[in-house]
Amino acid sequence: MIFSFRKWMGRFKFLLVFMVFSYALYHMLLALTQWIEPTHRYKEPTGKAVKVFQNHVMTDQGPMSERLKLFYWIGE
Repeated sequence: MIFSFRKWMGRFKFLLVFMVFSYALYHMLLALTQWIEPTHRYKEPTGKAVKVFQNHVMTDQGPMSERLKLFYWIGE
């Protein structure tokens, strides 16, 4: 078995360059996703816009099974 130092050094350099570029690409993609990410969807609107929502409070809680059915039905 012949151990070629030059061949192993070439493989090591390739692996090192590959890892550095992978690390750099990962962090560039993280920065890109933070830049592209939209603003907070639920913030108060500005200007003449009006935020519309249904604010209902259940006065009669009822049994837990009814609350669970309501949760599965409409997600509340």
